[in-house]
Amino acid sequence: MLDLMFSVTEFASLNDVQPTYRILKPWWDVFMDYLSLLMLMLALFAMTMQITKDQVACLPFMEESQDSENDSYPSTKEVMAMTDTRDVPASAVHSFQNLYQTTNRGGEKFTHQPKALGIKTNLDFQQYVFINQMCYHLVLPWYSKFFPYLILINTVILMVSSNFWFKFPKTSSKIEHFVSILCRCFESPWTTKAVSETACEDSEENKQRLSGTSSVRKKASAEGKEEGSTSTSPDLEGVVSADTPIAEAPTASMPILDKKDGEQAKALFEKVRKFRAHVEDNDFIYRFYSSQTIFKTATFISMLSYTSSFMVKINFIHICETDVKALVGYGKFYCTHNMAFMLDKMLICYIALMIMYGIVCLYSLFWVFRGPLKEYSFEKVREESSFSDIPDVKNDFAFLLHMVDQYDQLYSKRFGVFLSEVSENKLREISLNHEWNFKKAKKFVTQNAQDQQELHLKNLFGLPNVVFDLTDLEVLKLEKIPEVRFTANVSQMTSLRELHLYDCPAKVERTGFAFLRDHLHCLHINFTDVAEIPTWIFLLRNLRELQIVGNLSLENNKMVGLESMRDLKQLKLLCLKGNLPKLPPNITDVSQHLEVLVVHNDGTKPSGLNTLKKMMNLTNLELHCCNLEKIPHAIFSLINLLKLDLKSNNIQTIEEIVSLQHLKKLTCLKLWHNKIKTIPSSIDKGKSLETLDLSHNKLETLPLTLFKLPQLQNLDVAHNLIKMLPEEVGLLVALQHLDITSNKLETLPNNLFRCFKLKVLCLGHNYLKELSESVGDLVLLEHLELEGNNLEKLPPQLGKCRSLRRSQLLAEDRIYMTLPVEIRDSISRDDDKTITSA
Repeated sequence: MLDLMFSVTEFASLNDVQPTYRILKPWWDVFMDYLSLLMLMLALFAMTMQITKDQVACLPFMEESQDSENDSYPSTKEVMAMTDTRDVPASAVHSFQNLYQTTNRGGEKFTHQPKALGIKTNLDFQQYVFINQMCYHLVLPWYSKFFPYLILINTVILMVSSNFWFKFPKTSSKIEHFVSILCRCFESPWTTKAVSETACEDSEENKQRLSGTSSVRKKASAEGKEEGSTSTSPDLEGVVSADTPIAEAPTASMPILDKKDGEQAKALFEKVRKFRAHVEDNDFIYRFYSSQTIFKTATFISMLSYTSSFMVKINFIHICETDVKALVGYGKFYCTHNMAFMLDKMLICYIALMIMYGIVCLYSLFWVFRGPLKEYSFEKVREESSFSDIPDVKNDFAFLLHMVDQYDQLYSKRFGVFLSEVSENKLREISLNHEWNFKKAKKFVTQNAQDQQELHLKNLFGLPNVVFDLTDLEVLKLEKIPEVRFTANVSQMTSLRELHLYDCPAKVERTGFAFLRDHLHCLHINFTDVAEIPTWIFLLRNLRELQIVGNLSLENNKMVGLESMRDLKQLKLLCLKGNLPKLPPNITDVSQHLEVLVVHNDGTKPSGLNTLKKMMNLTNLELHCCNLEKIPHAIFSLINLLKLDLKSNNIQTIEEIVSLQHLKKLTCLKLWHNKIKTIPSSIDKGKSLETLDLSHNKLETLPLTLFKLPQLQNLDVAHNLIKMLPEEVGLLVALQHLDITSNKLETLPNNLFRCFKLKVLCLGHNYLKELSESVGDLVLLEHLELEGNNLEKLPPQLGKCRSLRRSQLLAEDRIYMTLPVEIRDSISRDDDKTITSA
């Protein structure tokens, strides 16, 4: 029979979870697991006892006449009364024992012995076995026979429902991932170092607070004695007023981290980021656990309700009435159930365990619904650590962290380190400094077009400290680096004059700022978010060139403010590229010394252009993509203006050009990429013009007065609708560059070839049928474009253009081959000589 016994471990496995999952089991779940295990052991013990010991013993039921012969035995009425009670008289038990003692063990019938105790039944052993089996199945209640199995089923249901969220595929995958990440974060060396650094910083802050208090008191007493003698440096005052962009130097340095540990920590940051994005989207785990808790509570109530009713129905004595009188001579039997007492006690124990289980289950239900478990705040961790940017989480992520807190809050505290961007940036900074040494940084230094030593760093996590050791570096370009910090070590870069920040929010320590303020001459800022513009740039008093490129709309401009520029006393060039709705009024702070102003406005028309009148020293003005319909009158007040560029606007007429007479120093006028149809005859007012660019417009004719500009050297009218070039073009005796590409010219005036100073002549993509032999008079010609015309041949006189090279003669090969061989050889030979010398 022992082979039929069930092993406890076989059923306990239903209650088993992976050891790492225990961090998600609060005390009530653990307690309920132990209660379930006790109930399981009780069920298995009851089953074992029932299989090995459970049986019913029956005797024939005696009539009243038979009872009178044995006065010492209970009467029928007494027996009937005993079946309704749970207590059996000792005399009845004694009589039953005597009956069994008088039974013939060999199978013989009972014989009447008047002198001995007992009742004569005339039944043999096999008949008793038959009657016992018959009555066991007829009169014994089902719960007395199957009570152990009922306990087992109930316990298995509770065990499965208690840990089903660890087994269900949709939740177990997330739980397994979370527990794996959590344990790695807990054991990561980076977590230990970050927490230890926080402890160091806290102790350092306490020291500084104590020392700071005493120093403040001393300073206050000293100031009280020295009235009116206090004075501060204006430079330091400027720094103090802009304390938000100026960062304090860190008081404690991050401990050294092995490269392997750093790589593992970076991988953990990425895993945490992806897991958070995946789990925070829904609250399925929370709802599943809540449903599981509700199910356990409902199951407990139902089990307790029907199980408690069995307690009053488990009896020791039963009356069995059968239709086997023809077989054994009796139809009514008096039976006892030998397991009744044991089952009664086990039922009491089971109900007690169920009540304890239910109390804990009700508490867990109360915990699930009493608070917002779908929100988790790291406020306490933020207060206790230096990582004040740890975000609060929600939904399933928050619920899992609440469950972990019931196990040990240290897990959540250490896990929060990997939710902090500050922590991640510190890790990246350490890893970056491990990776970059002086030799590697030196390899990235190049020589730019201005013969300056330049370093361009892109897509790094931060600025390597080794960069500050490049003392000969003159130009530093940083692109898409999320964390740039200029420490005091920047003062070692004594040759640094130019700084480019492309999508790089930069912070600078006070000592480092003092160096940049005095040494930096050129600064380029390119941003996508206004927060990337460091406000300390407006305090660089020796800055000569400032370029700001990004979204400068009114909404963002309120945030940026383009801080006061009054401290930029040396600024000569200001470039603003964005979509400014209005020219910043504080630009007048630099109006007295500003020489170059560039505004690229992405098609937005800026207001406030009248402030240009105040920029009397302006020599170069570019207003690109400003949606201007005419030349602003304020421009004609800039008497020192040398170059005016109004590219890509919406200008259709330029009647205001008559005011060019006020711009006596203007040498370059660019009105390209507009919609100009005609040029007024007053164009000759620009006597000082040397360059005139009217390309990419809608011009059909050129006024004769245009050719009366005596100093004009560069004329560009490409990409228009011009059909004829006047003979007066020959009056441009200083002309060196003429571009009339992509027009509708069919012939060229002979006087064009009297412009003997021409070096560049672009005639491509017109309708020219021939090229005059007079082209040979342009002995200084270096570049000639003839592609896209209807030419049949080239005049041999091109051989007189001694400066013309084959690479600069742009014509179809078939046209080029019409030249005499000696001329082609001369042009090609001269080209080869140029290549050889190069």
